[in-house]
Amino acid sequence: MPLNTIPNKGLTSRGYPSDHLVTPIIINGDMSVAQRGTSGTGFGPSKTGYQLDRFAFRKVGGDSAVFTISQDTDVPSGQGFANSMKIDCTTALADGSIPSSQWVRIRYRIEGQDLQLIKKGTSSAETLTMCFWVKSPKTGTHIVSIYDDDNTRLIAKSYTVSSANTWEKKTIAFEGDTTGTLTNDNSSAFRIEWHLQSGADYQSGSLGTTWHAFDSTKTSVGQVNIGDSTANNFFLTGVQLEVGEFDSTTIPSFPFESYESNLRRCERYFENQTANGSCQIAHAFGGSSARCYFQYRTKKRTAPTITLATAGNGDGEISFLTKGGAYVGTIGTHQPLNVAIDRFNIDDAGGYGSTGWSEGDAIFFYVNGNNYVIWEADAEL
Repeated sequence: MPLNTIPNKGLTSRGYPSDHLVTPIIINGDMSVAQRGTSGTGFGPSKTGYQLDRFAFRKVGGDSAVFTISQDTDVPSGQGFANSMKIDCTTALADGSIPSSQWVRIRYRIEGQDLQLIKKGTSSAETLTMCFWVKSPKTGTHIVSIYDDDNTRLIAKSYTVSSANTWEKKTIAFEGDTTGTLTNDNSSAFRIEWHLQSGADYQSGSLGTTWHAFDSTKTSVGQVNIGDSTANNFFLTGVQLEVGEFDSTTIPSFPFESYESNLRRCERYFENQTANGSCQIAHAFGGSSARCYFQYRTKKRTAPTITLATAGNGDGEISFLTKGGAYVGTIGTHQPLNVAIDRFNIDDAGGYGSTGWSEGDAIFFYVNGNNYVIWEADAEL
């Protein structure tokens, strides 16, 4: 069996075949996890980032094209997929032409420590084969590329959509690169990008189909424009990355994971907590503030950025109750403290001395609202 995924170390001593104990390189390739919600609007000039986990919308340039990104149930028939990523153009380019310096892409990043097995930068560098299902509103040339963050190198390949608005499976080999090793750490080493729009600055050369020092003019030559009509919907699912060279008949089957396993791997990069009139024990700290401890379900890639619900006592916002049950409200300013890869604190430094709290008193941390996100922990690459 060809090695198409990352081995789970240390398990072969239990007597299981090592080639069956694997974890897919691509996380959420079946688009089943969408912690931020199943749909997001307004992606475009003023908004980029994630909707579905691990697959980001990226845009450079300020034209008028705007997109909605959603988790959809339109999938290729009989392949075992339940979801896809849908890119819906909701506002087309004002005049149908792309500014020369603009591009729009779907981006997936991979850590360097997860790519050591490809032996990049050595004489034994491995070929990578990417496989995915795509449904595009445009026939013709589409581009997918890999950018090496550590060495500023790029390889781009074209694939042809034969029938508009029809699911097609694409299998593309990227030759091994004997130049530029990848740092063995938890930072971004590879950016995989599916191109949706590209201005002239990225199409004026010849497509860089072999590894080369980054040259923007070779990035996406021939790419069709997905943003020229509000009738355009672009779909992607079944993304897998295999070590070795395969074609459409020899490529290993998609490495499905359980939803639980997939979710936990996604949570290493992003996690949130929702509440529905919930309480959690906090404690008085220093006689003038309240502090509550939160532990993530999954340890993060690095200490994350914490975003808290807006302070206040309205619906869906953070409040505090005294240990006696009397409502206090959010007198002070909520802030995250002691943020680490496994936990953080919420601190409300608001002059609570007048409430009669004493150091160490137990207090109820309370959130008003219905299924409201009270914090997000973002450790994305």
